[in-house]
Amino acid sequence: MSGQTTDQQRAETCAHLMMEKDTASQSLGMTIVSVAPGAASLSMPVTDQMLNGHGMCHGGFIFMLADSAFAFACNSYNRITVAQQNQITYLQPGAAGDHLTATATEVSRSGRSGVYDVEVTNQKNEKIAVFRGLSRTVKGQHYPEDGAPE
Repeated sequence: MSGQTTDQQRAETCAHLMMEKDTASQSLGMTIVSVAPGAASLSMPVTDQMLNGHGMCHGGFIFMLADSAFAFACNSYNRITVAQQNQITYLQPGAAGDHLTATATEVSRSGRSGVYDVEVTNQKNEKIAVFRGLSRTVKGQHYPEDGAPE
């Protein structure tokens, strides 16, 4: 990419490069709905293999969807960024056949630290869970680029 890369192009390139290597998200059928600087939305179908002993979507799968959306949002600046701490609150169960969407939004980014909120909804736009992720930028980029934002 040239030095004329827009913020949106940077976010899209980072998301594409990350998803190519993200076999965990791919294996669950996650797809990128949208990505922008500091934001991302991913979706995932709930299959029978994701149900727990109560017949509900296991919370670990919901957490993973939220965590993946968080990862794509905080890595949208072409700086390698990892989770420092995450928490989730489950509001209602997901069910087999649901199509869940996690939408991550940047709340704050200062220095190497970031705060991101993620809402997980079903196909009826009912809120399933809320997640907060704290990120930490480490050394490295997703692709070589001079002048990528700090």
